[in-house]
Order: sequence, then structure tokens, then C-alpha cells
Amino acid sequence: MRSAISQLSIHKLEVFCAVAELKSVSLAAEHLNIAQPVVSTHLKSLADKLGVTLTERNGRRIELTEQGQRVHKWALDVVVRTRELEREIADTQQGVAGTVSVGASMTPGSYVLPGIVAAIRRRYPAGDISVRVMTSLALTDAVRQGECDFAFTILDPRQAFPDLEIEHVRDEPLLLVAAEHFDLQAAGATLGELPYVTAQHGTPRRDIEEHLLMEHGVTRSHIAMEYGHPEGIKRAVRSGIGVAFLFHASIRDELAAGTLRLIPTPGMALRVPVYRVRRKNKNLNRFQRSMMEALTLALREDDGQIQWSMR
Repeated sequence: MRSAISQLSIHKLEVFCAVAELKSVSLAAEHLNIAQPVVSTHLKSLADKLGVTLTERNGRRIELTEQGQRVHKWALDVVVRTRELEREIADTQQGVAGTVSVGASMTPGSYVLPGIVAAIRRRYPAGDISVRVMTSLALTDAVRQGECDFAFTILDPRQAFPDLEIEHVRDEPLLLVAAEHFDLQAAGATLGELPYVTAQHGTPRRDIEEHLLMEHGVTRSHIAMEYGHPEGIKRAVRSGIGVAFLFHASIRDELAAGTLRLIPTPGMALRVPVYRVRRKNKNLNRFQRSMMEALTLALREDDGQIQWSMR
């Protein structure tokens, strides 16, 4: 058997809350834009269903009984939560609220997306945006398994991903850098002879770098150190142990501060493609699609600024 409370409508609770707050049936009717007898009927119906006296007259004002105060506290919470839910549903339908999990490989996730996501978050304060930074291999698995709704990552363009929808977003320049005090002439006569700090062997990042260098006839003979994250590579280079090819996005601050310097590579421009990845036939809600499009656009615009700054 259903309880009396479970049979109450939200509208009855809204009417009761209006009377409780305005302390007047006539003012509540005016506020809700309904007839005064309707307000009185709702009040009586609510009291009858609950089996308690909710209000009493004090001159021309209506006051709540002790039971009425308890019911008002509960009813107000129900009404407020209902209104919040209605707004959330409306916002989600309009694409301005929701939850999205974005994946990103090391460089986009660590150096490019934080500022972009912060700016987008200010435009969509009702949205919940989480960014998961991991290796490219882990990212593709996370997208396949639904842990990430979509991702931005470097991929080896020679590799096929038949179960994923892949779209090119930008090209990230790889620049050769060294510490300010690094003696380039003493280190090696050619690019292939220099001591390098680079990504770990067998990773997509390392494979792509090696492939691009081979296309320009460069085979490295001296790998001084391997690191799995750009921060480790940068710190090793700043210590003077060797040189490194690093993405422009990851060394902007160091180049501006002078802690790293560019080593010219005439006739050799290395650029690594960054892709947007999502599982084929994955259904994104309106908010997730809005975030995917906004992030993609921002990454492309940022790439244009990089190209302009390097001219």
C-alpha cells in the first residue's frame, strides 16, 4: 500500500512552501499565478493526506504549526532538489552540462590541454570535465573500453586501428634542444653522433621520432638516457647530459626563460601528427559532443599559433 507522502505531488508542495514563506494564502496565489481557492484546496488536501494540522491563523497572518515547520523543511528540500534536477536535465539537453572523460597522451595532456580545459570550464560551469593523461598505447585501450569518451594522442600513422574513429587535429613540431651551457661542437660532429636523451625504446613516441629522423638520413649512435615522460627528458637535457628532440608545446617556458636553447637543423623539419580518437559507433550525449568539438577547435587554433610563432 502506498504511503500518503508517496502520493503527494510536487505542485502541492510548492503551494505549501509559498504559503509558509509568504504567510498568506492570497499572496501565495498571486505569486504562483493561481486562484486563491486553489491554494486553500491544496493546503487542505496536503494536511488531510498527512493527517496533521500544518497551519494556524495569527491575526491576518498564517503561521506554521510545529508539525507544519517540519513538513515545510522537508517539502522545501524536495522542491529545491526537483528544480535543480529540472535545470540539470535542461542544461544537459542544451549541451551545457554533463560529464565527460577526456584522454590525452603525455605532451597534449601535460602542456596543451590544461589551459584549454580551464578556459572551456569557465564557459561551461555546470559541466564536469576530467582529463586522464597516459601513454598512447594505454589511451587506445581506454577509449576502446569506454574509460575515456574520446582522446587526443600521437599515433604512428603507419599503424591501422580498424575499431577506432581517428581524425587528424594538429601537427606538433619536434625541436632539437640543449642546455644553454652544452658544448655542441665537443659532443659530436654530426646529428647522428650527438648524445641523445629520448623516450623509451619500443614506445610510439620513440618509434615515430626514429622514423622521422631516418627519413632525413639520420641514424643515432649514442642514446645517453631514456625517459618515459617529457619532464624527465627536459631535466636530463638541462643537466647537460645530452640533447633531445622535444615537442614545442612542452618547452615553451624553457625557451622563453633561456634554460634550453634551440639547435638549428637546416632542411629538417620534424612534425608529429596528433589525432582525436574515439571508438567507432560510440554514442556521445550532447554535452560530450560539445566538449569534443570545443577541445578539437581549441587544439587546432593553438596549432595555428605555434606555426605562426615559429616563422
